This record gives sequence, structure tokens and C-alpha cells, in this order.
Amino acid sequence: MSTVEVSVIIIARDEEERIRECIENLSFCKEIILVNNDSQDKTPQIAESLGAKVVNFKSSNFSELRNLGLKQASYKWILYIDADEKADETLKKEIGRAINSDEFNAYFIKRKNYYLGSNEWPYAEKIQRLFKKDKLGGWFGQLHESPSVEGKAGELQGFLLHKTHRSLEEMVDKTNEWSETEAFLRYKNNHPKMSWWRFPRVMITAFLSSYIAQGGYKAKGVGLIESIYQAFSAFVTYAKLWELQKKEEKN
Repeated sequence: MSTVEVSVIIIARDEEERIRECIENLSFCKEIILVNNDSQDKTPQIAESLGAKVVNFKSSNFSELRNLGLKQASYKWILYIDADEKADETLKKEIGRAINSDEFNAYFIKRKNYYLGSNEWPYAEKIQRLFKKDKLGGWFGQLHESPSVEGKAGELQGFLLHKTHRSLEEMVDKTNEWSETEAFLRYKNNHPKMSWWRFPRVMITAFLSSYIAQGGYKAKGVGLIESIYQAFSAFVTYAKLWELQKKEEKN
């Protein structure tokens, strides 16, 4: 497949095990930019050896990281990819087609998630990842960031293949790390005081969203584990929020 005039932006930290496969999968794009978020392993060196432009910047604000990558991009179209994602062949062809059309200024891409190995999640989400550079006003939000786009958005065929939650250890480590930010954002936005009944409510909601609404039950054992994990993740976030509120009361 010939290369297309697209700038790919990857935000990565300590992804030396996956960054090579990710970049090699993106060889159909002319420019690859790695925003290296304080990696302590060989992620930036591997990326550079594969021809990627590496920009070093440390931040817990994902919008800030995405916007930095946007400023470095050379081409008219921007594609955002995570280090644990790959584009399938249909999506690659669709991207090549889309950038030669002026019908839309951005595109949604369907993403298949794989948990604990090669176990495909029944629900495919849709996320905006392909943009005309001059129509993307930037990203907003510290953790669950959202793009500001001028004009209409279309949808591409094909899938991003997302291999996440590779092990229980990794899942728990991520929850412990990012729940700090999640809790602080809720605290800063004056979330109502955490009462005992809020804990089972958020946990049950998270479990049912994963297991029922997203069809996690179809994934059998992995579906049950993932759905319980989502409830656990919600619990940790709100318990840390409770902790912040208690500290404020003491002061």
C-alpha cells in the first residue's frame, strides 16, 4: 500500500514492548510523531530507529499532550493512535480514501477492544481520531479529553484493534494511577459529599454498563472479570474522592 499524506500522533509512556508493532502498522502514513510522556524505558529510542519524530514532554493532561502533537504535524490530515492500537487493512484503505474527499472534516473510527489476551469484547465503540488539521480547534479535558472540530464528521469502515488490559496486574496498576486524577477532578468540580450509599450505586452502575449494556456477558469468564473490574475501578476512584473530602473537613 502506498503512503498517504497523513501525520500520525502517538502519545506513549513506557511502551517499549508495543511501540514497534504500532509504528510498523502505520507505515502507510508519511509522518509519525511520538509524544513521549516521560518514558523510563526504550520507547523513544525504538520510535526514532523506525523513523518517527520524537517530542519529549511530561504531563498528566492528555489534552495538552494531544495538542502538542498537533502543533508538530506537517500534513493536512491528522490521525491519533495509541501505542496499543493497530489499524486493520480495511481501515487503512478507508483513510486513504477519506483524505482525498472534502465531504467531512473529521471521522469516527470503530474500535474493537481485546481484554486479557485475544478475547474480543462484544461492544465496538466509536471514537473521533481522523481530522483535517485546520478544522481541529484542539483537545479539551485533562483525562477524558474531547476534540473541538469545525464542520461535519463521517464514519470510516474497518476497525482499530485495541489490545488493552493485558493482565490483572496491569489493570490494577492503571486504576491506582489514574484514579488519583479522576478523584481530584471530581473534587475540584465540587462533587456532592460521598455518602455510604453512593459507593454501591456507582459500582452497580459500572458493572451493569459493562456486563449488560455492552454485552460483556457474551465474553463469558473474561466478560465477568472485566465487568467486576469496572466496578472495582469505580470504587477506588470514589473512595479516593471520599478521602479528599475527609481531608478538607479536617482542615
